[in-house]
Amino acid sequence: MADRSKGKTKQEPARRKGETSRRKPANDPGPLGRAVRFVVLGTLGLLWRIFWRLGLVGAAVLALATGYYYTQLPAPGVLFDGRGGGSVTMLDRDGNVFAWRGEQYGGELRATEVSPHLIHAVVSAEDRRFWDHAGVDPRGLARAMLVNLRAGRIVQGGSTLTQQVAKNVFLTAERSLERKLKEVPMALALELKYDKEDILSIYLNRVYLGAGTYGFEAASQRYFGKSARLLTPAEAAMLAGLLRAPSRYAPTSDLDRAQGRASVIIRLMEEEGYLTQAQVTEALANPARLSAAAAARAGGYFADWVMETAPGFLAKDTTEDVTMATTFDPEIQRKAEAALARVFDEKVKEGSTAQAAIVVMSRDGAVRAIVGGREHAAGQFNRASQALRQTGSAFKPVVYAAALEAGWSPNDIVEDAPLTIGNWSPSNYDNRFRGPMTLTDALANSINTVAVRVSEQVGRERVAELATRMGITSPIAPGPAVALGTSEATLVDMTGVFATIANAGRSAAPYGISEIRLRGDDLPLMRGDAGSGAQVISPRSAGLLTYMMREVIEAGTGRRARLPAHEAAGKTGTTQAARDAWFIGFTADYVTGVWMGNDDNTPLTGVTGGGLPAEIWREAMTAIQDGIEPKPLDIVTPEPSSVILAEEFGRGRDTVVERVFNDVLRGLLGGGDTRSGGGGGDFRPGRASDR
Repeated sequence: MADRSKGKTKQEPARRKGETSRRKPANDPGPLGRAVRFVVLGTLGLLWRIFWRLGLVGAAVLALATGYYYTQLPAPGVLFDGRGGGSVTMLDRDGNVFAWRGEQYGGELRATEVSPHLIHAVVSAEDRRFWDHAGVDPRGLARAMLVNLRAGRIVQGGSTLTQQVAKNVFLTAERSLERKLKEVPMALALELKYDKEDILSIYLNRVYLGAGTYGFEAASQRYFGKSARLLTPAEAAMLAGLLRAPSRYAPTSDLDRAQGRASVIIRLMEEEGYLTQAQVTEALANPARLSAAAAARAGGYFADWVMETAPGFLAKDTTEDVTMATTFDPEIQRKAEAALARVFDEKVKEGSTAQAAIVVMSRDGAVRAIVGGREHAAGQFNRASQALRQTGSAFKPVVYAAALEAGWSPNDIVEDAPLTIGNWSPSNYDNRFRGPMTLTDALANSINTVAVRVSEQVGRERVAELATRMGITSPIAPGPAVALGTSEATLVDMTGVFATIANAGRSAAPYGISEIRLRGDDLPLMRGDAGSGAQVISPRSAGLLTYMMREVIEAGTGRRARLPAHEAAGKTGTTQAARDAWFIGFTADYVTGVWMGNDDNTPLTGVTGGGLPAEIWREAMTAIQDGIEPKPLDIVTPEPSSVILAEEFGRGRDTVVERVFNDVLRGLLGGGDTRSGGGGGDFRPGRASDR
């Protein structure tokens, strides 16, 4: 019989009663696994408890901070103007705005009052979900974080318009995590305190938009000459484009770049459904353009000069919004700039570093135009008002004015001959001497020895005092060489001196302000002077001097300045080594001064006052006088005289005998008043030569 146990699996012995199984469960991780699980679960629990508590604390802090800022917020209108200083708006002689200085603010303008295109452009460009979020947009923040992580630095803020208002009101423009964290409770407080239109109104009024403008009303006036209420889609898009980078996208800096940025905003407005296809086509086909005043960018140097000369508390230091009515004439400015550019283009070697300046004023001293250099940008060094340069022979009319006031006649004769006083011997430009000549011929041909003799005989102290009274505000150089223009002066001052001559001898101190008002006030705070100066030299002396200066242009060193249809008088000036070249002259309508030189005071090459400066003067005055009926100058023709002031009188101060001799001689020959004659004096060492 077969064995039944054969082929069967061997059975485990039966467990004893009460014996437990020692087999491990299938999902038992073992001791190490259980330890890891314990640590992980414990850590997660701990973190949950920590973050739960931190979240609770953070929420409490956020609520407290939000509540604090909520209680600090005033009425929305109080936050519209956040500037630290005031502004100056300048009007030209016709009442049109041509320049702005300081921190410009166009006045309170609410979101409900501006062009809806502006609202749509701003929202499309800066915060598409503005109307939906509660002040902080998690989507925007997440997007900004992603962009910043990819860039490895902070390149995008992700701020909502509400957060930008919080930044503008409470914080700085610094890009930091701390600032972003602070923005959150502030933004929430703003949303709780104000409605969306209030928040948008604060933003539209407060945001900086370049060129010193704060708020869209100021920017709209600055760039387009119109209120933000009247903006077209293209104009609104261009202004909204400034928000990213006001300086980079300023249309006055690069109009094409500004228009390109505006086209991006227009497409965004289309995507948001704010513009129809027809409106988009129209806006892209006809991009926004600057107003005539903004495009011209005229009067920058003039405006800078006005800010220099106006009372500080109403100009550079003002805390108010000031409106200045000025004497500026944009058409004259344009013609002066064009004349300078044309002469430099046609007559000056390419690459030349020579500079030039022009001042145009009326005979009463009202400045109409200032060209402070070959650059047109405001804020540059103003060579017309800030550069002190030696005046050369442009100063000689002051010497002859003193002589005429002392009773001399333009036909009095003085000898042009070598003159040595001490160890100084003035010479003429061409190193020639012409012998006896009238004062008129001496001025016309810019004879140095005669000017020195006249100055010394009249008295250099009298000459210096008269120079100050005629309008030179800088110190007058001591010594006999003062007659040859060794004193330094600005072009504005020197043009004012010639205006005094043209103004029949009455002081014509240069002025640019007609009236100053505070914005919104009807009564002016102050008015500018208009030809009310004191009589500095007699009308007769002014008329005689004008006669002499006319001969400078008709037959002397200033022949290149002769005008085709208008009578003119003037004087050339070239300092030693041709470091400065001047021509200043006037018609019956305007007085114009021209200076040329190098900023580093190195000599000019082949330039004298009767050359390029006279040509610039002629080009400018021909254009300025175009269309004005020619009028004669106020000239007094002198009586004949043939008094010769002997050379021996030039070796010292005149004596009583010499004065009596001159009086008798003039009386016999029909001369005029002989209160003084010719002579020399106590010269200091030095050398000056001019034409």
